[in-house]
Amino acid sequence: MSSKQEPVILGKIGSSYGIKGWLKITTYTDSVEGIFDYSPWLIKEQGEWREVKVAQWRFQGKAVVACLEGVSTRDEAQALTNCEIAVPADQMQDLPEDEFYWRDLIGCEVTNTKGYNMGTVQEIVETGSNDVLLVKANAKDGFGKAERMIPFVTDQFIQKVDLAAKQILVDWDPDF
Repeated sequence: MSSKQEPVILGKIGSSYGIKGWLKITTYTDSVEGIFDYSPWLIKEQGEWREVKVAQWRFQGKAVVACLEGVSTRDEAQALTNCEIAVPADQMQDLPEDEFYWRDLIGCEVTNTKGYNMGTVQEIVETGSNDVLLVKANAKDGFGKAERMIPFVTDQFIQKVDLAAKQILVDWDPDF
């Protein structure tokens, strides 16, 4: 891969489906079929990314299955089980100024409005009602917190996100 930026993981290949090389696909995109808006895919086999193209896909119940070009037997499909599916970062569409990809928030320093360093975003958890930042303290802080969960609710708790500086300003009490 020529890009220095890490590819963006969009899903994972599940088990084979049928005898003609079809695969069950687990997607991490907002809509199940959204993963098929991207082409070509990169799949990670034995630690290496390689490019593949989707020949066909369809819904199978609430799930999706796909057939990749060059994969026509159950054995070939089975060899791809558990491979991650990604796309080059430059394939991702630009978002409006007030929206962010989760991957861009990971590693941001979180400071509250009183200047207290809450720690670093480790991951974002989807809860149904709103996303939540899992913030790990840089060291056990004076409030005895190793990590905090801060709802990603703009204007209420999230005051400012500065991706260039990798900083997030929150209105959040360190006691929580």
